[in-house]
Amino acid sequence: MLEIEHKYLLRSDAFLREATDAIKIDQGYLSPGKPTVRVRRWGDRGYLTIKGPTDPRGLQRAEYEYEIPLEEALELLELCGRRRLTKTRYIVPYKGKNWEVDVFSGRHEGLMIAELEVASADELVELPEWVGQEVTGDPRYYNSRLAAEQ
Repeated sequence: MLEIEHKYLLRSDAFLREATDAIKIDQGYLSPGKPTVRVRRWGDRGYLTIKGPTDPRGLQRAEYEYEIPLEEALELLELCGRRRLTKTRYIVPYKGKNWEVDVFSGRHEGLMIAELEVASADELVELPEWVGQEVTGDPRYYNSRLAAEQ
């Protein structure tokens, strides 16, 4: 499956007025390289995700995600050591699209990143007023990189 998404820093937390859902996420990286192998606790569910390398623009890559038993996800998270991060993901509808806004906690407290999956790389998107600088393709904002920072 091909994932095509844009990433943005946020100007403010004004998105909270529009958020329809919020879920705590704990994720870790078994392999932060290429491919990236991630394990995630999403509420009371577990997932294993494999992501291929991104294209030169950092906009699209292959992604394969599988639900796994929560107990196994928790065991795999322990294997990740410090290559982990925690965040709350908010779902924010805007102009027919569902934005995913991650508010990080722990060592990345205060960092907020909005992601929007699109159908094609050339799809035009209207940005909400709370969206700031685009950081798509900037490796400093890859979750795998953030999880590896000590």
